[in-house]
Amino acid sequence: MFRRKLTALDYHNPAGFNCRDETEFSNFIVWLEDQKIRHYKIEDRGSLRNIHNDEWPKAFEKYLKDVNCPFKIQERQETIDWLLGLAVRLEYGDNADKYKDCTPDSAKITDNAAKNAEPLINLDVNNPDFKAGVMALANLLQIQRHDDYLVMLKAIRILVQERLTQDAIGKANQSKETFRVRLDKHYAVLNEAAQILRLLHIEELRELQTKINEAIVAVQAIIADPKTDHRLGKVGR
Repeated sequence: MFRRKLTALDYHNPAGFNCRDETEFSNFIVWLEDQKIRHYKIEDRGSLRNIHNDEWPKAFEKYLKDVNCPFKIQERQETIDWLLGLAVRLEYGDNADKYKDCTPDSAKITDNAAKNAEPLINLDVNNPDFKAGVMALANLLQIQRHDDYLVMLKAIRILVQERLTQDAIGKANQSKETFRVRLDKHYAVLNEAAQILRLLHIEELRELQTKINEAIVAVQAIIADPKTDHRLGKVGR
């Protein structure tokens, strides 16, 4: 969660920083004060630099008060984030000329947003992971499959926007009107279901016909028996 600020401050290991490791954390605080914040004079940093001393937590607690940090020593993540923010502000102030020609992040974000107004424009539709993800979503949302995965993804987006946003769910919960289904939107699915039912029905008819044929054969076998008395409907002895 601190990687971006650590990178901006040229920390030697922004990706692997572990604030739960006591030694790494103490060294980090010393580095932050020595290199970026510099609130104390060099000769006053002795207690903070002595990270192996049992009194170091007290020295750190005093340091937080001296820099007016609103968080306590027990709130480690909040404390680190606040100190990093302070360091970034001081770093920018000390190097204003270095950053004066840089484009603000907000301007870059706005520019990128304008270039990518259509969020699906840069997707690689042939990527196997993309196809698997779209298919999984389609199955979950019961959206009909399509040969074009981009079309399926757009259908998923529309469904989410219309049915699954917080606003849509809230309106659905408040509404007491009967929900009407537009059959034209679901024609393909209904047609497929009808075909399946028709095939099942045909299969049942075939099974029934088979049983009828077997019964006819059995009756014919009895009639053909010379011991059968057709007038009495009984088999003679």
